[in-house]
Amino acid sequence: MPSALITGITGQDGLYLAELLLAKGYDVHGLVRGQNNPKRDLVTDLVPDVQLHFGDLTDMSSLIRALRESDPDEVYNLGAVSFVAYSWENAHLTTDVTATGVLNLLEAVRLHVGSDVDRVRFYQASSSEMFGKVQETPQHEGTLLWPRSPYGVAKVYGHHMTINYRESYGMHASSGILFNHESPRRGPEFVTRKISQAVARISLGLQDHVLLGNLDARRDWGFAGDYVEAMWLMLQQPQADDYVVATGETHSIRDFLDLAFAHVGIEDWTPLVRQDERFMRPAEVDVLLGDAGKARDVLGWKPRVSFPELVAMMVEADLEATRQGW
Repeated sequence: MPSALITGITGQDGLYLAELLLAKGYDVHGLVRGQNNPKRDLVTDLVPDVQLHFGDLTDMSSLIRALRESDPDEVYNLGAVSFVAYSWENAHLTTDVTATGVLNLLEAVRLHVGSDVDRVRFYQASSSEMFGKVQETPQHEGTLLWPRSPYGVAKVYGHHMTINYRESYGMHASSGILFNHESPRRGPEFVTRKISQAVARISLGLQDHVLLGNLDARRDWGFAGDYVEAMWLMLQQPQADDYVVATGETHSIRDFLDLAFAHVGIEDWTPLVRQDERFMRPAEVDVLLGDAGKARDVLGWKPRVSFPELVAMMVEADLEATRQGW
């Protein structure tokens, strides 16, 4: 039975990845930050077969202990301070976790395996936010990185450190440059989930409007459940490498609003959406569009859930959750 250790297991990606690996017969372990983590129950409810370990990406001793206890064949580093807007408010913490945390885990893995560098395969969750002020469209693995947020800068550090450990020590260390991926498990602070929750509440008469920032930003949105399969496929390859994971389509926040409100029978959403300067980024990333040709050709991966299906899935899930909350 292969084994895997997942950091960031309480997030949407960690939960979907745990489900995928369990279905494939893996012995799955998850790293949880803090013994009183409020999201711990979410893991035990959705993936009760996962064995949890307490640790922190900023504390290498806890990472070494988790590796010793789980003895994984594969390590998936999904842990990060992942809300881009928050990274301006606390750039230092974002750097400690999202940048230095990658170094801590890579070094912990290196020390754990010793001279047997092929014993553990490593996945790093890189991000399309690294492209930032995009220098070409669509963006691929060789596109110049120009991050526009502390989060993006931190992800660039982790990305290059993963490459460095691959080239310096021969580690099987791959990075997935994932473009925006959403699901009903997305945190409510992210704009897509903020919209789906608001649309559900507005349609049920529990809310009269939603406050948003830039409605014209365009993103390449896919389904998180599809993207975790690409993570797994990367670690099954004989050689480690970096891959863009994306749909190859770009849509605006307005497009998301159109589909979300139409799902509940509201065609004109303009009276229900208000823009608020508080939700504008200091340095905006206007358009992200990924070229996942390499993932398609090498991994045999392609997205299954379309953008309209994703929006409908999220709104429908929040409608059901809101009704149950009554």
